[in-house]
Amino acid sequence: MDDGLRTTALTAHHRAAGAKLAAFAGWSMPISFSGTLAEHRAVRDDVGVFDVSHLGTVWIEGPDAAEVVGRAFTNDPARLTDGSSQYTLCCDEQGGVVDDLIVYRLAAERFVAVPNAANTADVVAALTTAAQGRAARVADASTDVAVLAVQGPRSLEVADQVLAMLGAAGTPATDTEPLGVATVEVRGAALLLCRTGYTGERGVELLVPGEVAAPLWEGLGAAGAVACGLGARDTLRLEMGYPLHGNELSTSRTPYEARLGWAVRLDRGAFRGREALVAAKERGPTQRLWGLVADGRRPARAGLAVRRPGTDEVVGTTTSGSLSPTLGVPIALAYLDADLGPGAQVELDVRGPPTDAEVVRPPFVTSDPRT
Repeated sequence: MDDGLRTTALTAHHRAAGAKLAAFAGWSMPISFSGTLAEHRAVRDDVGVFDVSHLGTVWIEGPDAAEVVGRAFTNDPARLTDGSSQYTLCCDEQGGVVDDLIVYRLAAERFVAVPNAANTADVVAALTTAAQGRAARVADASTDVAVLAVQGPRSLEVADQVLAMLGAAGTPATDTEPLGVATVEVRGAALLLCRTGYTGERGVELLVPGEVAAPLWEGLGAAGAVACGLGARDTLRLEMGYPLHGNELSTSRTPYEARLGWAVRLDRGAFRGREALVAAKERGPTQRLWGLVADGRRPARAGLAVRRPGTDEVVGTTTSGSLSPTLGVPIALAYLDADLGPGAQVELDVRGPPTDAEVVRPPFVTSDPRT
């Protein structure tokens, strides 16, 4: 613990490196090391590494593991094969989004879910409820696991180089398919290598025992991976239009408002929130989440009013915003009235005269992490 905040296996390393640390979802987390802009560019152009050990690690195991996952979340785990993953949502009974997360299938009776830090307890509760009366065990291993995200064009090469130094056989990062997951042995311990990420670039997320975190972090740095904080993680995900819980996602929004209906499989059995989601889909959303590209250089922020041009009519609100490091223009995500869509012109209230903006379909930056 650090002033009442939870710490990761690498917090001492971050402090020694001079990282800017701040509270995030009850954790002491690095916000930046060398600066958000430099870290952002490192991931877009080369390779960066993030300590994201605040993320949850929740195991679901047993003969009914797939059924438990399916009843707790919106996507269909029956579509998964061994060594694959899917994006899914945990909704409440009213159809609001409790969390968005990735579920990985290691085997028919062995799954692991990685929820957001602030929502791990709620996700564990949903899984535990779904497991009642079924042959499955739910175990929250979050405090025992460190999570390192290696992201960028050279991420697979660098990850394989460092894993080999720690005793791993072969080239597991390069050999694992996008959205795949593999178990890798290093120094007598097993880690999970997941071909996923939150930056829009190719990369891996490594779920490792706490004692392996330091040598892995140090090895990645020695191999050229730039240490990155949550500031760069936020600007990177925003350029891709990826939603962030607490900004774009909450229990007051349904997946259809967030344009995440593709992660909801209604054509199967019961799951939490299904009836409310059926009704929400039938009536259609009154607002939808879109991107905005604004004129000028004043960065957009969350909570700005969006208006029809030349009027006082408020048609939406921004949920995230920044000056895009890659594009050099203000970008934002916003919930807008359902009659608005890509190509529409709006105005943003950005501390001064109204700023013209265009509604766009994210991502703002073209990238292909599936390579």
